[in-house]
Amino acid sequence: MKQPEQIEHKGVVLAIEGELVRVVIEVSEACGGCSARKSCAMGQTTKREIEVRTADASSYSVGELVKVGAKQSLGIMALLLCYVMPLVVLVASLAVAVTAGISEGISALISLGVTALYYALLALLKNKISKKITFTVNKI
Repeated sequence: MKQPEQIEHKGVVLAIEGELVRVVIEVSEACGGCSARKSCAMGQTTKREIEVRTADASSYSVGELVKVGAKQSLGIMALLLCYVMPLVVLVASLAVAVTAGISEGISALISLGVTALYYALLALLKNKISKKITFTVNKI
């Protein structure tokens, strides 16, 4: 069975600011059967606010029902950046510290600190990453 190329959620327009459309997405029970739910992380909350940059933002109105989508590959990239890479950083830094002869307790603290630095770097690069992870909005 072919996997969907696009992950889509229905939502309601909250606000329009220039070329930015703010949409609140309500996660439905349909997420339970979605093959991309593990990489999407939308199944963890019932509502989520998404900002979508579009040239035709003025054609939308507050309260309008819309469909917000993103490529499945972008969901996988987000999964890697937010969950897989921090785990790799944590385990690798722990292994290096223990191999260097540092006590286990200090090694654990070092690996947690290195992982915190990874998340801080991710936060600093938020704008650059958000340019790659883009959403589309379409009228229903």
